[in-house]
Amino acid sequence: MPLIHPLIDVKEFVENNPSKSQFLTPISGEHGSSTTAFYSIAAPGELPRRHRHKNCDEISILLKGSGVYGLGDQRIPALAGDCRVVPKGSDHFFVNESNEPSLMVGFFVGAKDVAATGIAYGTAVTTGDLAAPRGEQDGGILIKLDDVQPESMDKGDGWLITDFRLPISARNGCSSTLFRARFMPGAVHKKHRHENCDEIYYIISGHGLAGAGPDRVEVRGGHFHFIPKGVEHWLHNLSATEPIEVVGIYCEAGSVADTGYIYMGDVTAADLEARTG
Repeated sequence: MPLIHPLIDVKEFVENNPSKSQFLTPISGEHGSSTTAFYSIAAPGELPRRHRHKNCDEISILLKGSGVYGLGDQRIPALAGDCRVVPKGSDHFFVNESNEPSLMVGFFVGAKDVAATGIAYGTAVTTGDLAAPRGEQDGGILIKLDDVQPESMDKGDGWLITDFRLPISARNGCSSTLFRARFMPGAVHKKHRHENCDEIYYIISGHGLAGAGPDRVEVRGGHFHFIPKGVEHWLHNLSATEPIEVVGIYCEAGSVADTGYIYMGDVTAADLEARTG
């Protein structure tokens, strides 16, 4: 049975070529989303072109690799776990200086595709750019995930997530909320919905069962899931030994309260047995 709510496996589109940079947009207006999710692999040492998005902010997390961010004339060290907001209109780039392909997942907030971001390209980054002094980011937002304390969510409202962090939100001046969650074996975020915003999440690793409306589908590392506002959804870790790692965004909602969160009830044994896709 076809799924009603899009679940996209990036592994079906990524080329198995570690020397090649790749840029995918797994969730976009094509799927009914007003925000575009991107999946970006940067080959070691490749020098990209500067660019900017005239119409939207860019929110991202570096999941793998290290190197340098460029923001205007600034050069900022980049490490896995960095969560970043680039304000619209700001020239920026990332260069992977590690020995392995890097991975960045991010979102063009309020833009249904890359063209709608108002992207404009500048000159190519040079080795001279990389030799410039590096320091702290001035402008936009840069938060290190390890510096963010886990939230104390109410289990009575369905939050049986082991570790839930909000590195980017209204607390640091952003109108959307970036979250990072870890579900240890048996952990679950019970049935709920967000009345005021769409949600997009990416499974970094692990194996679970996701509900979205009537959909009941197994999710694994490499899956993006789009949840429109008002749709009941949930996530349960199916593994007895491994955690599920998730990163996602509450689009254009600066806090969990702003999402219009409503708890809908338990995930039942029948829910866990069902599969619709």
